[in-house]
Amino acid sequence: MSDTGEKDIMTTIRGLIDEEHILRSDPEGLDNEERRRMKEVEAALDQCWDLLRRRRARAEYGQDPDEAQARPVSEVERYWQ
Repeated sequence: MSDTGEKDIMTTIRGLIDEEHILRSDPEGLDNEERRRMKEVEAALDQCWDLLRRRRARAEYGQDPDEAQARPVSEVERYWQ
């Protein structure tokens, strides 16, 4: 398994989670721009977690995890709902 690829994905996930926490921490709530950004962050997190799971599954079955590609947000969102 390509540890570098997984580390990159985990770094991205941590950054998005940090941003999500910052956005959610405002006691006055989110303005329109912050709500838009929150939706982008949530979609990007879904996409990253999906890619990480797919990479790990490929590695588990002896396939190259680096061949896994991020799926479009529209596909990932439909998958989870």
